[in-house]
Amino acid sequence: PHFWPLALAKKDEYKLADMPMLPVIYGDDITKLHILLYTILLVIFSLLPFVTGMSGLIYLLAALLLGGIFLYYAIRLKLATDNRLAMRTFGFSLIYLAGIFTALLVDHYLPIGIIKI
Repeated sequence: PHFWPLALAKKDEYKLADMPMLPVIYGDDITKLHILLYTILLVIFSLLPFVTGMSGLIYLLAALLLGGIFLYYAIRLKLATDNRLAMRTFGFSLIYLAGIFTALLVDHYLPIGIIKI
């Protein structure tokens, strides 16, 4: 779900360059569906470090917050009749990636990070 919003926003450029990207080959609706489905999977799998005891409360809260926002963007993009939200969704995916990895590091090095639920 990180790269496909960019591919969706730049679909015409990829088509001109003869690059076989998902939105070029299968269209906007299929691409938006894939973004949504893979974002749902991403949110679920992002909880595994906490569930398996590899991370603590800081990571869990960040994963839930960032994942919820990412899911919100994916749902809005899926329901949109145009692709104007594609670049905003891509932009948030960059924030998500930076945030989730930062949370994992902070959780590891701060004492509160060892709190388990």
